[in-house]
Amino acid sequence: MTDKQLIRNFSIIAHIDHGKSTLADRILEFTDTVSSREMLDQYLDDMDLERERGITIKAHAVRVLHKCKFDGSQYVFNLIDTPGHVDFSYEVSRSLAACEGAILVVDATQGIQAQTLANAYLASSNNLEIIPVINKIDLASARPDEVSDELSQVLGIEKTEILNISAKTGKGVEEILDRIVIDVPPPEGDEKKPLQALIFDSEYDSYRGIVVFIRVVNGFIEAGMKIRFMAENSITTVEEVGILNPKMIKQDRLSAGEVGYIITGIKEIGGISVGDTVTTVKDPAHEILPGYKKPKPMVYCGLFPIEGVHYEELREALGKLLLNDSSLDYTPEISSALGFGFRCGFLGLLHMEIVKERLEREYDLSLVTTAPNVAYKVVLTDGSTTEVKRPSDFPPEEKIAQIQEPFVSVTIISPKDYIGDIMTIANSKRGEFMDMQYLSSERVEIKYTIPLSEIIVDFFNLLKSVSAGFASLDYELSGYKTSDLVKLDILVAGSQVDELSAIMHREKAYITGREVVTKLRKLISRENFEIAIQAAIGKRIIAKDRIAPYRKDVTSGLYGGDITRKRKVLEKQKKGKKKMKRIGKVSIPGEAFMSFYQIDAGK
Repeated sequence: MTDKQLIRNFSIIAHIDHGKSTLADRILEFTDTVSSREMLDQYLDDMDLERERGITIKAHAVRVLHKCKFDGSQYVFNLIDTPGHVDFSYEVSRSLAACEGAILVVDATQGIQAQTLANAYLASSNNLEIIPVINKIDLASARPDEVSDELSQVLGIEKTEILNISAKTGKGVEEILDRIVIDVPPPEGDEKKPLQALIFDSEYDSYRGIVVFIRVVNGFIEAGMKIRFMAENSITTVEEVGILNPKMIKQDRLSAGEVGYIITGIKEIGGISVGDTVTTVKDPAHEILPGYKKPKPMVYCGLFPIEGVHYEELREALGKLLLNDSSLDYTPEISSALGFGFRCGFLGLLHMEIVKERLEREYDLSLVTTAPNVAYKVVLTDGSTTEVKRPSDFPPEEKIAQIQEPFVSVTIISPKDYIGDIMTIANSKRGEFMDMQYLSSERVEIKYTIPLSEIIVDFFNLLKSVSAGFASLDYELSGYKTSDLVKLDILVAGSQVDELSAIMHREKAYITGREVVTKLRKLISRENFEIAIQAAIGKRIIAKDRIAPYRKDVTSGLYGGDITRKRKVLEKQKKGKKKMKRIGKVSIPGEAFMSFYQIDAGK
């Protein structure tokens, strides 16, 4: 058991690619937690996807020991490295709920970015002690003085409190460790009170069952205890407790203020949820700890196995992934074109891509995804309101009184040279200008309200393109507004394909319909009969194209004779093609279901 006064729990927060994981690497090195022989770049990022993309997807907890030079005492640091992309902000909120302090890292070459502000405000709302750090001062393009002025002006931080470091070379990192001891308060809590432990993460181990990562707030937990998950109201027995150093190390017990893991042996998915409170059955706590708020999915798409026999494997894989990614949402779905699958909810397009890749890599599945869309609120003529998460659930036009779509408050931080181009993009996405402020003489903060459906597909890429990569984006849901939206249906060979339908603004429907029809004509294979491809709004066809049939020269074997002989054979072929068109089936390739996404991404 560790004295609470010698424990410090903190997270590292920053905008994407500002050096969080590199700083975590240096802390592991300086505290001799990981030997130089075992050390890897992005050591805590243990997924191949994280290393390949160079981003942190999951929050990672680790316990390190640091001997403070001021009092000579050895302190226990529980460090949680967090993601920086806006799609994974839920990971940050979970991590901060288990901490008393946060290291705010800012790139000396890029300055304050959108997620820098979002994470700083999140830490402040959790009443955490913030240690401001300017990283990458070893680079020739570093401008620590300007960035220091920005931090002081925007966040009200005293310049004397800001540390200048280079996480790559290690310069200034030891000073951070001593500042953590001084500035971050020790955890509160009483070991003699009934057990209250906050679940901030979990994962599935095929041998040992569900591993739960906890922060003990009050009381203690040890092997053999009978515990209850209060929100889920499920009971189990603790098989093992331990710490993460960074690998799992078994301990006798975890006491108030400590961070670690518990293994219960539970192998059934369900019954454990992140943000829940763990207590004992014998002497239970009366209150659930204020956990983090479960995020509401912003983007929806269908996930279907290419081979229908893998449906059960996909369901099991999603359940296991849900333990490790609590923002994922899924419900069963049946498609006439794709068979059995799931309608999944995500926090953004990157989150959707990561989940699909993890399912394919970690669980050896081959998947097809439908085009992403957002959830709409439809007010019907009878006064009732329904939420529509997929185009196929859209009510008939005559029953709709109004359609409300989600809008987001968008914060863009950019060098002033790109203001005009950024505003042009925002306006083209039906954005409403709200505010603009200069953070410094060279950097500006622009605020817009934009429909979420316009943000999710290609807005981020366009923003990076027009700003040479310097602009950054953060957004949060602001509410729903009434819009002039329609459902664009796609018909192939006379049959409506629900998976190709989309909900969009009326102004864009005609152009998009034409482009989708043209793209499908290139993607769908020719058959022995003519295939008509149509785009429709309600009962009105707005675009049409055709795929010509293969033609076999059935008269090639006829030599001489009356012309009527050839006509009879051609007439027979014509009747056969009509019958084939009536009963024939068209094979639609998987890439066709992302047609709307590909069109938007290419603009």
